[in-house]
Amino acid sequence: MDFNGLRAFLSAGESGSFSTAAQSLHLSQPAVSKRITLLEERLGARLFLRTGHGVRLTQAGDALMPLARSILGEVEAAERAVGNLAGNVAGPLSIVTNHHIGLWRLPEVFKRFTGDHPEVRLDLRFTDSEPAHQLVLDGAVELGVVTLAPQPPAQIVSLPLWKDTLRVVVGRDHALADAGSAGLADLARHRAVLPDLTTYTGRLVRSRMGELGLSLQDVVSTNYLETLRMMAETGLGWSLLPETMLGPELRTVDVPELTLTRELGLIHHRRHALSNAAEAFITEVSGQE
Repeated sequence: MDFNGLRAFLSAGESGSFSTAAQSLHLSQPAVSKRITLLEERLGARLFLRTGHGVRLTQAGDALMPLARSILGEVEAAERAVGNLAGNVAGPLSIVTNHHIGLWRLPEVFKRFTGDHPEVRLDLRFTDSEPAHQLVLDGAVELGVVTLAPQPPAQIVSLPLWKDTLRVVVGRDHALADAGSAGLADLARHRAVLPDLTTYTGRLVRSRMGELGLSLQDVVSTNYLETLRMMAETGLGWSLLPETMLGPELRTVDVPELTLTRELGLIHHRRHALSNAAEAFITEVSGQE
């Protein structure tokens, strides 16, 4: 099997662009095109269709994507297992996280880790916690630092690191700014600016509302917590934010029925051998308060 061809295919398939894949793989675009052409010839099927804005997968390409992730994940796991025998903390380490954790929890961890282990090449990716779990399952990344799934897949090992208490907040000029406390029924009468209701946090809010027979009538959604904070500060609605993000432009509202704490932590694949670099990172982040 042509692993380099699979890597080029996977990168182009995920980005929708041969040029972006070339940048990611540190190759020229013709080299990426050549690798994918050779893979198509070997498989006897066309994998991409060119569009005005890049490329998109054919039916054969769609079928190959999960298999390519799995194959390359197993190959990388084998390479890590063999490389670990040398005992060195070096080489690539791929980590996926979300923007909030990357901004508020990890900067000091990365600073210490890269200082202690300069021969490790960090490959950082940013996405929401839900797709991050899938990237770890697929073997596309070695570690994830994410909001932990309430019921993680059996093949995922979860290591809780931080409790993240969420508070109901509004802007200083909001109708509830001076209320001090309120009920879910009060919140339901006002616009909400929240993470998408398909996220772990969004599902928690929807579940609590549903338990009391309430629903959110007017919701503006984004998964960027910094954007949610801005919208709450400007009075666009109430939001639910981690205590670490509270500032002078926000007022907290005590809502006993909506007291939420989510767990942030580290995940890796149960069946994949961890590299020495991953083990060292786990030790580093586990010591972070």
